[in-house]
Amino acid sequence: MCKNRKGLLVGCLILISVISGIVALILSIVEIRNIYLPSPDKYGIVFDAGSSHTSLYVYKWPANKENDTGIVSQIYMCSVQGPGISSYAGNPAQAGESLKPCMEEALRVIPASQQKETTTLLGATAGMRLLSVTNPNQTQELFREISKTLRAYPVDFQSARILTGSEEGSLGWITVNYIVGTILRYSFTSTWIHPDGQTIGAMDLGGASTQMTFVPSVAIEDKDAEMHFRLYGYNYTIYTHSYLCYGQDQFFKRVLAALVKDSHTLAVAHPCYPKGYTATVSPASLYNSPCVPQAVIPEQNFTVTGAGNPDQCRQTVMEVMNFTNCRIEPCSFAGVYQPPVHGLFYAFSAFYYTLNFLNLTDGQSLSVTNQTVQEFCTLEWKKLEQDFPLEKKDRLLHYCTSAIYILTLLLDGYNFSEQTWGNIHFTQQVDNTDVGWTLGYMLNLTNRIPSEAPSLLKGHSYNLWVSELFFIVLSITAGLVAASLQCFRRNVCSGQGGWS
Repeated sequence: MCKNRKGLLVGCLILISVISGIVALILSIVEIRNIYLPSPDKYGIVFDAGSSHTSLYVYKWPANKENDTGIVSQIYMCSVQGPGISSYAGNPAQAGESLKPCMEEALRVIPASQQKETTTLLGATAGMRLLSVTNPNQTQELFREISKTLRAYPVDFQSARILTGSEEGSLGWITVNYIVGTILRYSFTSTWIHPDGQTIGAMDLGGASTQMTFVPSVAIEDKDAEMHFRLYGYNYTIYTHSYLCYGQDQFFKRVLAALVKDSHTLAVAHPCYPKGYTATVSPASLYNSPCVPQAVIPEQNFTVTGAGNPDQCRQTVMEVMNFTNCRIEPCSFAGVYQPPVHGLFYAFSAFYYTLNFLNLTDGQSLSVTNQTVQEFCTLEWKKLEQDFPLEKKDRLLHYCTSAIYILTLLLDGYNFSEQTWGNIHFTQQVDNTDVGWTLGYMLNLTNRIPSEAPSLLKGHSYNLWVSELFFIVLSITAGLVAASLQCFRRNVCSGQGGWS
């Protein structure tokens, strides 16, 4: 009786063990699938060396790209302390030193294993374009010192160079359309798709230049203003123009120089400055730029007083912008060809900073914008200092000039109207990404960085692996229990103790 009962149980367990083992073996043979491990991330560092300041951006993208272009995201930004690098013309070594704190911060963000492959570059814009005109030797020395500094870090430093105005404009356009999703978008099916919708224009206002870039609805008549490039397997043709000397800092100088010229005295009334403001200005501080006409330069310091007259301010701005001598119709200003504006536009950099200070970046109508600027430009200097004690005095002084210049530039220059004003979006960031040329530069650069396919492994799907593991464990467990019962049965049935 003992032998039969125990034998039957042991036999069942052995049968279970054998069957489970066979099932596990079958599962280990059939349905082997290819498993792709994610590609390693790539990193890039771009310095935006503007006329008034420098910023560092760190970007990341998967090594396997989409139609030869990386899916790039901004992961870090650092503002370099101090002025733009062109300000270090007399002390080039200090230009390199100024970059070190941000560079060291960037290396804390990038994994050590990826740093040697991290593409690093510095792009200088209009401030260095102007310096290259006035002093090419100082320009070269600045780039030598900057390159020496960046080569000392464990990264793949490629270059420090001046961007052309067309590059700056087109790369800003790429940035805007990439982060908004008009040239590439992640679909609900978890795939990257190329949208068929209309692209967005980009308007950038820096310290020494301003850029206008968009895809027009008509053929571009001036081929010098036409740019071509390829992204994500698609070709683009855009209109772009960069207005050197029409950045806000240089434009402020030009307005003051025009007023000095017209006054014929050493006492200048400035209609864009607030009433109650008075300052002494040296000729050296005004006529130190190739953007400022130097036909008549006073030999002595002159006194500038604010007049707080927005209408007269606009008239002066119009005169400096020059709306004559159009070579190819239609024109914007300064004799520059521009096709009619078309579609939506993003305006960033000083466009955003000025209007944001005036609380005009939330889609206010043109009439509200005009009224707000008009009222602000009539405030007295003492009132401004009381209302905005934390604002830098130089910025506070120039907000009226900047606001009137922006309105004149957009309406009279680029030919927006009351009907199309709502198509302009003033912005600094979109989806936690800064709007500017640097992201576009990195996207364009990834076209030249080899793509890496995901690593391939032979293996099973997760569900199949779990099933196989279950039957292996079941087989081993049944085998161990059967062995234990067999041994116990022999002891019991031989009279060494146990149950019946």
